[in-house]
Amino acid sequence: MPSFLRNLRADHLCGRRRGVFSVCSSHPEVLAAAVCLAREEGIPLLIEATAAQVNPQGGYSGMTPSDFSSRLAALAEGLGLGRENLLLGADHLGPYVWREKPPDEALGRAAELARQCVAAGFRKLHLDASAPCRGDPSEGPDPRTAAQRTALLCRVAEEEAARLAEGSRPPLYVIGSDVPPPGGRPDVPRRIAVTRPEQVAEFLSLVKEELRRQGIENAWERILAVVVQPGVEFGHEGAVPYLPAEAAALSAFHAALPGIMTYEVHSTDYQSPESLTRLVEDHFTILKVGPCLTDAFREAVFRLEDLEIELARRRPGLILSGLREVLRRVMEEHPEHWRDYYRGSKEEIHTALLSSRLDRIRYYWTRPEVEAALARLFANLSPAILEEWDVLLPAGAVDQPGPPPVPLTAAVWVRRRIQAALRPYREACR
Repeated sequence: MPSFLRNLRADHLCGRRRGVFSVCSSHPEVLAAAVCLAREEGIPLLIEATAAQVNPQGGYSGMTPSDFSSRLAALAEGLGLGRENLLLGADHLGPYVWREKPPDEALGRAAELARQCVAAGFRKLHLDASAPCRGDPSEGPDPRTAAQRTALLCRVAEEEAARLAEGSRPPLYVIGSDVPPPGGRPDVPRRIAVTRPEQVAEFLSLVKEELRRQGIENAWERILAVVVQPGVEFGHEGAVPYLPAEAAALSAFHAALPGIMTYEVHSTDYQSPESLTRLVEDHFTILKVGPCLTDAFREAVFRLEDLEIELARRRPGLILSGLREVLRRVMEEHPEHWRDYYRGSKEEIHTALLSSRLDRIRYYWTRPEVEAALARLFANLSPAILEEWDVLLPAGAVDQPGPPPVPLTAAVWVRRRIQAALRPYREACR
């Protein structure tokens, strides 16, 4: 069991208030940026794939759990991060992706995902039974039902772990009934309701009882964290900021959690560095981050496209990538990933497609026509061209301290921009 995770609660009880950030993404450039940051900092790295990104049907990344595990291991090895410093997890492992199905079918598919994740070496599983399936109340299943579904998923994971070769380690679990929907919310209130301590206590009691009924009491000792809502969320324009006073009672209840349990927080994207630090200080020790990193990638490549357009004025005949137009066309032709999130006039939707902080654009980067446009953009911007930063890029475009690595390619510059969005998490978790 990774000590840097199992000791989080004990450290906080002793006054050592450190945390862990979890990168929830399947985007190759985001993963490379995170791996390089972990290598440079000499820290372990927690990477998690959501059930929408990676599942038995391939998810929107086109990868199964085995595919993702293999590719991530190869990436880490290629970039010099030891496998011992890489921990793989599953996020929102539950019925959410199949929520239009009846409960039995949705849970069956989620259970198969749990089995495949364990078989592929995923060590941290977020068992999320909070999403309503067809026929459930719109607000989600009641706590007892959510606990039963959580225990069912846990039993499948435990059975798969027991089936594996001797010497494999059983997974850690994250549970919870007050889980923000993945990917942010299109209509975000000014204040988000904070999880009540009694909600946490009730759900933990129910899960413990259901684990006993399933005959897997030993899994209780490996429940690492409970997902809670301390009042953070993000929408089109950014984040609802963390307000410590609103979460004071929940923060204080951390000391009453059983075993090794600590708090995990989702939807921390776009919080200020000060808010991230305060979240960790207030015992919200595992911070999930994802969309703001792919959004940093988007901003970086759009800035490079601006450079490409400027370059074309100086070099007639240069074939432009047309990245934004390719993305907009693809998104309009395949609206299934954004139509429930972007509303308003045609002009408002047109703007949101390429600029909303909900970052639904992240579903489209791996489409062949988009990958081709990106490849042309990067090919058009050689290291020699990029040396002309102060002439061709807007003021403030270069803000990374220290000398650049060799050579400064477009891909390296984009990686820096992603790391700039990730560094506040690193600093908050020290």
